Amino acid sequence: MRILLIEDQAELARTLQQSLAALGIQADVCTDGLAGDSALHDHAFDAVVLDLALPRLHGLDLLRRLRQRRDAVPVLVLTASGEIGDRVEGLNAGADDYLPKPFALAELEARLRALHRRSLGATHAVQQVGTLAFDTVTRRFAQGGRALELPPREHDLLEALIAHPGKPVSKQALVQRLCSSDEVLSHDALEVYVHRLRRRLQGSGAAIHTLRGLGYVLDAVDDPPA
Repeated sequence: MRILLIEDQAELARTLQQSLAALGIQADVCTDGLAGDSALHDHAFDAVVLDLALPRLHGLDLLRRLRQRRDAVPVLVLTASGEIGDRVEGLNAGADDYLPKPFALAELEARLRALHRRSLGATHAVQQVGTLAFDTVTRRFAQGGRALELPPREHDLLEALIAHPGKPVSKQALVQRLCSSDEVLSHDALEVYVHRLRRRLQGSGAAIHTLRGLGYVLDAVDDPPA
């Protein structure tokens, strides 16, 4: 999962970024509202963690801009403890959930994963294509009932594809998913990761297909387990 964390307290933002990374959640960080709005305009994220009291552009104004662009990315608003008015105003402006400060990291993680599942229309925690299964809570893959261990970028790539089974995901969206905002990944490198995954998935009943001009799609195939 790749999220955007918009928080002006640099130390808190850095701590959350490192803690979430240990949980398998990649967090890009912006420390003011205008930078956050620009990042959301230029990049795709699975969710947003949004503080309200931001410099240059208030969090509520950022949220309104986001929804006016018809961007449906899930937004979790951080509010000061006991500030009911902020919570109500945030929800009315288009927030999907809120979390009062101070908060426990475990609760933030759980809420983010729940928002991500809801945005995908998932009715349960396991996504499956053929005998390939992905537990969206533990972020673990299994193939034919056995754990499938993958290098980080291959894991993130397969996670992005299994979230939209049978539907194409563009190369640009996948490149953004695999990189933080200050990294660069070429389409040639992406093809290398896809090639490696194709070999790993042989016999799983799931395969990655290339759709020219559209990207890649993970689909079920008539390929019984070996």
